[in-house]
Amino acid sequence: MERNINKEIMSWIKSILLAAAIAFVCRQFLFSPVTVYGESMSPTFKDKNRIIVTKVSKIQHFDNVVFLAPDAEEHYIKRVIGLPGDTVQVKDDILYINGRKYEEPYLKENKENVPPDLKLTGNFTLEEVTGKAKVPAGCLFVMGDNRLNSSDSRRFGFIEKNSVIGEVVFRFLPIDVLGKPE
Repeated sequence: MERNINKEIMSWIKSILLAAAIAFVCRQFLFSPVTVYGESMSPTFKDKNRIIVTKVSKIQHFDNVVFLAPDAEEHYIKRVIGLPGDTVQVKDDILYINGRKYEEPYLKENKENVPPDLKLTGNFTLEEVTGKAKVPAGCLFVMGDNRLNSSDSRRFGFIEKNSVIGEVVFRFLPIDVLGKPE
C-alpha cells in the first residue's frame, strides 16, 4: 500500500516538473505576457492592456513590438516603421518609406483629434532625427501611434534588433478588445 502511494507521489512530482519545464521554455523562447504602460500607442493599445508577444516571428513594417527602452529601465511598445536599409520621411502627415507613400489607418482616430492647424506627426527625415540617411543593419526605427505623446525613435534614435522582446500577437485584457490587435 505504501509503495503505491510513493509511486503515485513520484508520478505527480514528475508531471509537475515536466509542466514547469515546458512553461519555462515557452516563456523564455516562444511567448511571453506583457502589460502595456502609458498611452504612447493609443488608441491601438491603452494603459494596462495585457498582451502576448511571440519571440520567434520575423519583424516586418508596421508590426507592434515590445523592446527594452534605450532611454529608461522599462519596456516600450511601438510600431516598426523602418527596417535595415530603409529611408523614412514624414511630410504633411504622410509617411514615406524608401520614397513610397504609405497609408497609416491606425492613426485615423488620433488625426481626427488634432486641431486643423497642427499635424499629428511633424515633418522630418530620418537624417534630421537620427543623423543617418538609412536605418543601419541590425536596427529598427519605431514610432508610437499617439505621435504627439510618444517617446520613440524620433527622440532616442534607432533601437537594436536584439533589444526586441517580441512582436505583439494577441491582446487578452480587456476582454472587450480580445484578439489580434491591428
